[in-house]
Amino acid sequence: MSHNKFMDIQHYALAGLLILLALFCSCDLVHAREAEEYSHRRAELLNEIATDVRATAQYLGRGRLEPRVLAVLGSVPRHEFVPPAERARAYRNQPLPIGYGQTISQPYIVAIMTELLEPAPDDRVLEIGTGSGYQAAVLAELVKQVFTIEIIEPLGRTAQQRLKRLGYDNVMTRIGDGYYGWEEQAPFDGIVVTAAANHVPPPLLEQLKPGGRMVIPVGSRFLTQQLVLIRKNRDGSLTMRQLLPVRFVPLTGKHD
Repeated sequence: MSHNKFMDIQHYALAGLLILLALFCSCDLVHAREAEEYSHRRAELLNEIATDVRATAQYLGRGRLEPRVLAVLGSVPRHEFVPPAERARAYRNQPLPIGYGQTISQPYIVAIMTELLEPAPDDRVLEIGTGSGYQAAVLAELVKQVFTIEIIEPLGRTAQQRLKRLGYDNVMTRIGDGYYGWEEQAPFDGIVVTAAANHVPPPLLEQLKPGGRMVIPVGSRFLTQQLVLIRKNRDGSLTMRQLLPVRFVPLTGKHD
């Protein structure tokens, strides 16, 4: 090979390397801009949530979120939990469709349901209705372990893969009818139900640990639903309190 041809090969190789480097730098710049934009939107969303919590303080019995709950809402990437077509709206304070007639809950609702559980670092929490996995991810940042059940298999499988990809290793997923809970993993310090039932499922009450809390929307699809907070007292008795009207997709399954 002549010296000139060797120099030409080196020249083209160097040019190709520079092009690849430019592409990588360009991609990094785009990702950095996206991250900055999402961070800005999350900050705005937190302000909206805080405003809504203050506006509903008389119903919730509190006018602000715990700092650790607020911090988690500001760090969990909600845009990762919505379909690509909905990413531009990921940080709006509203529910969004995720397919199969289901939605990812409004961030304000996720915030107050999480807050009402009063999650502690050593808690084991059961979620009924995995959906996209967003509520499970929020809880995973606050408690020791999350167990989450989804009845719609494609949603459950996708959420499982998403949670694993994002590093939420303390979340266990299951495909099944959440009405019956997860008996072999009971009892739970907290239970959160993200679909409306026309009554509180007795198996979930049984699986709630004394001293634990459950947050569940109760009502039918066509009537006003109420967000209900249930406390299981140390003696096993229950205290129930209706908090505020909500609108959730119905809890489905073959139960009555």
